[in-house]
This record gives sequence, C-alpha cells and structure tokens, in this order.
Amino acid sequence: MSDVVLLETGMELPMNGEMVYFNYFWLRDNCVTSWDSSTQERTFDILEESDDLHATSARLNEDSLEAVWSDGYQSRYDLNWLSRWHKGENHGDLAVRARKTWYGDHYPDIARFNYDDVMANPPNVADWAEAMLDEGVALIQGMPNSDEGLKTLCELFGTVRPSFSGYTFDVKSKANPENLAYTSKALELHTDLPAEELAPGIQFLHCRVNDAQGGNSLFVDATAVANTLKEKYPQYFTILTEYEVPYRYTTDYQDVRTKQRIIEIDPNNGEVSGINFSQHLADVFDFSQREMDTFYPAFRKFGQMLQDPQYLMTFRLNAGECIVFDNHRIAHGRAAFIKGSGARHLRGCYVDRGDLRSVYRVLRAKYPKVEGVAPLQPPKKM
Repeated sequence: MSDVVLLETGMELPMNGEMVYFNYFWLRDNCVTSWDSSTQERTFDILEESDDLHATSARLNEDSLEAVWSDGYQSRYDLNWLSRWHKGENHGDLAVRARKTWYGDHYPDIARFNYDDVMANPPNVADWAEAMLDEGVALIQGMPNSDEGLKTLCELFGTVRPSFSGYTFDVKSKANPENLAYTSKALELHTDLPAEELAPGIQFLHCRVNDAQGGNSLFVDATAVANTLKEKYPQYFTILTEYEVPYRYTTDYQDVRTKQRIIEIDPNNGEVSGINFSQHLADVFDFSQREMDTFYPAFRKFGQMLQDPQYLMTFRLNAGECIVFDNHRIAHGRAAFIKGSGARHLRGCYVDRGDLRSVYRVLRAKYPKVEGVAPLQPPKKM
C-alpha cells in the first residue's frame, strides 16, 4: 500500500485501489472534534485558521487516517467515512427516493392508513411518510370529527404551516366567497397557492361531512403527466421548466404575487418533482408577445394532458377520511355539486415538505422496513 502524499493544498492517500485527494481545509473543518456532541452542530471556526493551513504529517492505520496540523493539532478520520466523500458524494439521504408514478385507476391501490394506528405507532407513520415520498398521496381513515383530530394528524409530520388563508381553512359554500372553492362550482385541476413565494408543501383535507350530490374529488399525479410530456414533447417540457409564470391572489385586503416554474425538477436526482399550476390564480402572462407563440402551445398541451382520463383519479371523499397529498406534485380539483342537496364540509391545512422528509429520515432509521411484515396495530383499549 502506498504512503500518504502531502501536497500544497491537500493530501493523497490510497483508497479502494486508487490514490484519492482530500483538501486540507475540508479535512480540518470536518475533524470529529469540530462538532458539538449533543447538538451535532459545528463549533469549529475554519475562518480563524491561517491561509497556509497544512498537515505536517499523516499516516494510515488499519481503519483510520491520522493527521498532525501546522499548529500542532491532531485529527483522526474513519476511512469508511472518508470513502463517502472523496468524489463529492454525501452521507446518503433516506428521503431521496425514486417516485412511483400512478394513473387514473390508482384509487383502489392508494395507500390507506387508520388514524388510531398512526397516532399509536411510529413505524406506521414511517410507512405513511414513505408512501407520501413515493406516490405523493395517501388516505387516512377513521378520523375523529373534530378540529383537534386534523391538528394532531398534521403534527405527526410537522408544525402546521400557515398560508394567506390562515392556519386552517374550511371548504364549504359561503354567501360571499373569496375563492371558487367556497362555492358549489367545479374546481379545475390545480395546485394550491402558487401565488405564495413558497407554495405549501403537504396538504391535508379532512372530510367532516359530505352529503351533497356530486362533488367528486379529482386527483392527478402530475409527475406522470410531465414525464410523458418530456418524452413526447421535449421542447414543451423545456419551456415549462424554464419560464417563470406569474401568479396572483387578491382580495379586499390581500395582494399576494410571485413567479413559479410550472414543472419542478428535483435537484437531488433530476426527476420531475412536481408542478405549480393554477389557471384561476395565474396572472397576466408577462413574456414578450413573440415568446407567447412558444409558451401557450406548451402551457395548453400540458393542461390538456392533466385532464386526460388516463391520468385522472376520480373518487368520493367520505366523512371521516382525510386525503393527504404533496401539493407540489398532485394536481387536484372537484366536480360541481348540487347546491342545497346536502352539507359538505372539508377542513384543510398544510405542513412543509421538509418536515415530512425530516420525520421520515428519523423514523425510518429507527424503524427499518421489513418486507412481508404487517404494520403494527394500536394497543387494544382496556
């Protein structure tokens, strides 16, 4: 085995049959003593080191690298840990998972969980979070008919995230509606609140009562649609991943506006991660008129594909059910219902996608998934 070679800005050492390079500043910054053992936050300040920081000596043991720095400080590095980083790789992320696209016939196979089960058993929360990361949608059944039930369910993933509608919102007909959702009219397929600078991540819609005639829920996995668009109309796909589209939400006391790319790309793996799409919150498109010649065909084709029956999942959301979905991935809407035909009340709120990923990382590391083992059931009440 070759020896460690000390260079001007870093060192080379043998690893997995090749000589690999590590920068001096990076190595010193990531000494195990650089981190607080309780908080896991970095306490070492690389900014205070001299510009000519270097190792005066370094040697390999069976499973570690030991280095002595120019100020006399000594560091030790686990070779297995170093092997993850020498090519710019990271320490892995359980929450970066390949998305499983689905189509209009998905409702019988939608991931279903029981409220009592997820409240009582963290491993079931991990399974639920995994379904959200993989498919972007899940159904929670057996919900209590209370405001508190929705709040406690949301808090399994994270803190309820306010929007310009408040911490929660109630979807039911109003005398003077400020939003089409608060009428009996049909709602076109959309994602919620793209006019916000950071549109909400995970949406919860708890059905408290649904006795109205009509009003079926409409859901589409927009990643499936976008992937097909990329395959069949690559020029349209490129346009919708690059153009920033203006959105605006206005009331007598609000004027919320921002710009969003219609199709989002996951920086971790290059997959389509979702969309920002809402015709009723789209502002006047402000590209040059010549650009409209290329933008509108792309916009219209994608919107028309979202409505294609092969992608459209249609179902009735019943009292005691809560549909939970990734608002950046799932386009949702509603068929019209007959006004006065019966009560209809959905209560909704949001949590951030980052909270979902955090919960999944913690719980899946603690409760690894064992294939073929049924999820835990809540303890029986005495």
